[in-house]
Amino acid sequence: MKPAAFAYHAPRSLDEALTLLAAHGDEGRLLAGGQSLVPAMNFRLARPAVLIDINPVAALDFLRAEDGWLRIGALTRHVAFEQPVAAGPLGALLPRVARDVAHLPIRVRGTFAGSLAHADPAAEWSLVAATLGAEIVAQSSAGARTLAADGFFRTAFTTALWPDELITEVRLPLLGDAWRCGFMEFSRRKGDFALAMALAALRLEGGRIVEARLGVGGAEHRPRRIEEAEEVLLGETADPEVFIEASAAVAAAVEPASDIHASAEYRRDLAQVMTRRALAAALA
Repeated sequence: MKPAAFAYHAPRSLDEALTLLAAHGDEGRLLAGGQSLVPAMNFRLARPAVLIDINPVAALDFLRAEDGWLRIGALTRHVAFEQPVAAGPLGALLPRVARDVAHLPIRVRGTFAGSLAHADPAAEWSLVAATLGAEIVAQSSAGARTLAADGFFRTAFTTALWPDELITEVRLPLLGDAWRCGFMEFSRRKGDFALAMALAALRLEGGRIVEARLGVGGAEHRPRRIEEAEEVLLGETADPEVFIEASAAVAAAVEPASDIHASAEYRRDLAQVMTRRALAAALA
């Protein structure tokens, strides 16, 4: 298949890109990595009249730790995270997650921010953002606003972004040394979309869990924290018994749907198992 005809623009500044986006509205689509958009265009599932390629906008290509955040620019590729990009637990977590993001050619070209904007329920970076409490900076020609990840993902492939906005950066909190993180994913084959995945972030004091962030993705229509399971963990000693109890709380809380890949009950069981393993991995 080949895409339908479209006009192509390659702005060299953020202001120029935002002006084009404002002018074309729903008819315009942004191109960064293109690993989701281009296949959709080739199958004519997406038919943008205008393609706005932001790759020449050098100001959007950055990745740095600053003021308590890991700041990720709109053009930061997946492959950048295969090596530690920050000190501490966050720096150790991101390479572990990156290994499960699709295949190498996709990781070389695709972008972290683009993954969030696409909002596939099975996207690893969306789960990271939702679980860790990322800040997402969205900008239009009218100005910028900062969105909390908790409310950013509305449902499958739907976010709180407005049609004339682009994500300029994503901020992940730099986790202190008291944090422990674990991530687990299940897919049929290496590089496939996850049928279920879990991310656990625990802050410990004297062996007890004083803060917990526990997120699940792939099993539902959006990635999200499971607060019922977090409540089970708080104040408890980090041990296998409490992990089993928290995992059971995840199974009770999620509302998976059946599709051609897995039944709802299979996904529910996977979410429970991935949670238990992610919690164990956090303390490994």
